[in-house]
Amino acid sequence: MTVLSTRYFDTLIERLAKVRDEQAEAIEKAAELCAKSIAAEKLVFTFGTGHGAIPALESFPRTGTIVGFRPIVESTMISFHHVWGDMGARQYRFIHAQEGYGKAIMRSHQLDPADTMILFSHSGINAVILDIAMECKDRGIGLIAVTSMPHSSSVPSRHSSGKRLYEVADVVIDTGIPKGDAAIHIDGLDYPVGASSTSVTIAIAHAIVSTTAEKLVKQGITPGVMVSPNTTEKAEADRQNDANYEALWSRLRAR
Repeated sequence: MTVLSTRYFDTLIERLAKVRDEQAEAIEKAAELCAKSIAAEKLVFTFGTGHGAIPALESFPRTGTIVGFRPIVESTMISFHHVWGDMGARQYRFIHAQEGYGKAIMRSHQLDPADTMILFSHSGINAVILDIAMECKDRGIGLIAVTSMPHSSSVPSRHSSGKRLYEVADVVIDTGIPKGDAAIHIDGLDYPVGASSTSVTIAIAHAIVSTTAEKLVKQGITPGVMVSPNTTEKAEADRQNDANYEALWSRLRAR
């Protein structure tokens, strides 16, 4: 008898393998856009709402990432784990469905036409994500979507444009995650457990960052790499990472 945890890991491995086998070309195209922006001393912004914010946050400045990626962190979009009280689940469900909020986010970050935006959204249908996507298109900013085609193509948009994220983006990376996300059925439960979209999108995020680094090196550009300070080489790691922070600041200061 297979234990449930094994069933879950097998499902996750299958989904990661599907992305590896079917999305390599899209990831290469995404990295080309990112490398072009970073080589031009511009930025690659990453954004998602709800659990889509987690892969966005992984893009910098954690270990193994490079200077040039810039997560957009909106506390109203990522703090729904509170459930009750300030910035809880109900506030999140309300705010991510409000048109206009995404446009305010874009104004706050002063994006340049030579920047790139990566949007992580499993469904790709909600207002804030589509606001940002439409603004990117209007400004000529390269737009990468990491989304579930099985889910998004089967549901209508919740934005006045009638568009879904994959219909707007320049490059679409399909997670392949089924509509319901969770995949493990347990006898006696009405609904499945074991979501995998977050794990898959985090892997995609790091594949994009890593491939971008490779493309920069091939152009003769050495990107600043974040290194772990939790080793015996902490002083050297701190020196390297502080230099990376300064390099990011120099890009932001020019705005």
